[in-house]
Amino acid sequence: MKFRKLGKSEIKVSEISLGCWTMGGKNWAKGVSIGWADVDESEIQQAVDYAIDNGVNHFDNADVYGNGKAERMLARVLGSKINDVVIATKVGWFQGTAEHAYEPAHIRHQCEQSLINLKRDYIDLYYFHHGNFGSNDEYLDEAVEVMYKLKEEGKIRLIGQSAYRNEDFVKLVPKVKPDVLQSFASAMGDGFLADGTPVRKLLEENQISFVAFGPLGQGLLLDKYDKKNPPKFEEGDHRRGSDKFSAENLAKLEPKLEKLKEKFGGSNEELARAALQYLLHYKVVGAVIPGFRNLKQVKVNLSAADNPLNDEEFEFIKTVFSD
Repeated sequence: MKFRKLGKSEIKVSEISLGCWTMGGKNWAKGVSIGWADVDESEIQQAVDYAIDNGVNHFDNADVYGNGKAERMLARVLGSKINDVVIATKVGWFQGTAEHAYEPAHIRHQCEQSLINLKRDYIDLYYFHHGNFGSNDEYLDEAVEVMYKLKEEGKIRLIGQSAYRNEDFVKLVPKVKPDVLQSFASAMGDGFLADGTPVRKLLEENQISFVAFGPLGQGLLLDKYDKKNPPKFEEGDHRRGSDKFSAENLAKLEPKLEKLKEKFGGSNEELARAALQYLLHYKVVGAVIPGFRNLKQVKVNLSAADNPLNDEEFEFIKTVFSD
């Protein structure tokens, strides 16, 4: 497994790391599903053990994943190894009784609770989970201030900013001064990373690392789904009813996946290599964090390690998804 530094820090993370969203199970926020069909902790244990044994040292979590469930589960399955790895978690979507999740007192409370959940004295990388700091950014200045106080107190080591729009990153990076940015990215959409984009410029000029979630498109890039029999997800799974998994979208994706299979091979491992190493070809990417729910998925993810794409392969994938 290869490792990359996060931003200007000396903290190194495995190029292929793991996202812990699935570990939170089913969950709702303001009546909207934000979780996954329940996972089996024994399967998570096997998967994490294998990941650790094969070089993974970075796990990405959040307070809202099962409202603390994913953090607590990660602490249990890591056990005595909890302080041997880099743990990221986030604040911002779980509001609790606060009027806004970025109220300074709420940020501090959630940080302390995450430390309890994770059974740690500090969080390696603590993110603002989104770019909404209230009407006219009314909570922004105080939210940033409390983040830096938490860092001064040794409760967090690095500050991260997650968001979902270029304009949010452009607005927030000069004020938050994060070490790491996080958002969705895959071969199907790399608009934060491509040459000339605003975020790419921010990353390079400020020596910030990008951590990519959804690098496999929630399985779409592994050719897991059939347009003739679209997946049916359980009630409470956020994927239920998503257009991404519709017969129409799967039909549009099919010819592109066929090109990938002709070029790289059709196995899960070969397609995972194409998808994950595509993003890792960008030097600004610190890590990709595919999700997982069992040992088989982690084995597929890690099979892509140490097998980078050459420039021609990278350009081939970019061309396939250029529209």
